[in-house]
Amino acid sequence: MHTSPSRSRRWPLISALAVLLVLAAAAGGALALRGAGDDRGDEGGPAAAPGGAATPTAEATTPAGAATPAPPPVGSLAAPGGTAAATGSPARSPGTTPTDCGPWGCPLASRLAAAGALVAREPGRLGITVLDRRTGALWSAGTADHLMWASSTPKLALATSLLERHRAGEITLDATARQQIAAMLAVSDDSAADALWDRYGGAALLPRFRDRYGMTGATFVAGFPQRWGFIKVSAQDLRRLMTYVLARTDPADRAYLVGAMRTTGPIQHWGVWAAGPAQRPGVKDGWSIESDAGVQHWCTSSVGFAGEGERYVVAVMDDLPPGAGIGAGVHAVSDVVATVFGRSTPAAVTVPDESTGR
Repeated sequence: MHTSPSRSRRWPLISALAVLLVLAAAAGGALALRGAGDDRGDEGGPAAAPGGAATPTAEATTPAGAATPAPPPVGSLAAPGGTAAATGSPARSPGTTPTDCGPWGCPLASRLAAAGALVAREPGRLGITVLDRRTGALWSAGTADHLMWASSTPKLALATSLLERHRAGEITLDATARQQIAAMLAVSDDSAADALWDRYGGAALLPRFRDRYGMTGATFVAGFPQRWGFIKVSAQDLRRLMTYVLARTDPADRAYLVGAMRTTGPIQHWGVWAAGPAQRPGVKDGWSIESDAGVQHWCTSSVGFAGEGERYVVAVMDDLPPGAGIGAGVHAVSDVVATVFGRSTPAAVTVPDESTGR
């Protein structure tokens, strides 16, 4: 709010006229500045960017003192922690320039828009979510909150829990257990996961997945055994699990998990792996043919990281319609990741043999 200065004495006529002219010019300039780009709300504070205000996320912290940029609405996009559903090209607040693309930057914002359009064209229920751990910016598209069969992705949660509990002195991991953890991560070995599940807690592990790792939607599928392979989660759940691994595990355990996910066997060279070698991705994939309402269909999912310092956390899940084969799901989740990271599509990936699906 601007106020005019008061005057307490008379001036000679010429001086007064000069002062009045100066004051009029200053007032006009101030009004012009306010009219050309002032985006304040009725209370005098900054107006919300299109799509609503964003708040910091618990998964990543914006550097102290840094301003929260306005999010470009691609798919469902948010600056740190918020969610703003929109489509099309990046939005701009009044007064911003065409090159102001929010926390993602224009090149990545454009690729996110393309990835969101790809998700919208795919059959079934395809959802992806990406977290930038450096800025806290969060992007989601499609059905990222849809609960679907997790297939083998809970093996990452199982491995994380075993390493943490061993470090805390709650359990002991002998050479056999460590070999099984390695096989479970490298080639998604089901027998190894079964043995570890039975030996180290079984169904009692699920509350840890939910409460400690943020997999709040994780639930056993009704009518099936309460085991690692009969769990439903969402892509959002998997993103929070991966973020926990990268941000909250002991450095030695984190280094082991990151290294194992970066050197996985060819059977898991798809999904987040499609970010490309320059991004140094790490991945845990899941693929299985499941039954819902008596109808069998393939589920494919992938969780991991990409970028320098594991900057980006990525989780993508595809709940395919009946009749679609595993290849359709593997290519769908891979192509959307490749699009986000500027890789060509169809992505060059390894499609697992259908007989390997649990």
